Amino acid sequence: MVEIAYALYLVISLAITIWVARTLSSNGVVFLVRCFGHDETLARSTNHLLVVGFYLINIGFITLTLSLGSEPTTPTEAIRFLSSKVGLAVLVLGMMHFFNMGAIAHFGRTVEGWFEQRRALASAEA
Repeated sequence: MVEIAYALYLVISLAITIWVARTLSSNGVVFLVRCFGHDETLARSTNHLLVVGFYLINIGFITLTLSLGSEPTTPTEAIRFLSSKVGLAVLVLGMMHFFNMGAIAHFGRTVEGWFEQRRALASAEA
């Protein structure tokens, strides 16, 4: 029972992490391009770095939480075990997403401002 519960936790949590990372990556490029002054190379590079960090933090969190809590010995305990661990992993994924969106929106406006200043200086020199 314990091995099955742990295996299910890992499979479900990692599958959700991979799905969320791919979804955010594919849909986030448009947002990043806009935030980074339409510099697609910078946006794609930043997107890739965010995905790598997202995987590292979430996979680390998922594996660390394996040792937390008591081991399930009955099917009911296994369901509680899975729901609490997967639920916690999903909450962390959501919090990371909102933190990243806030940080990108904040820093993206700063970077976009830099690009606008550069363009203004270049057009003034021309």
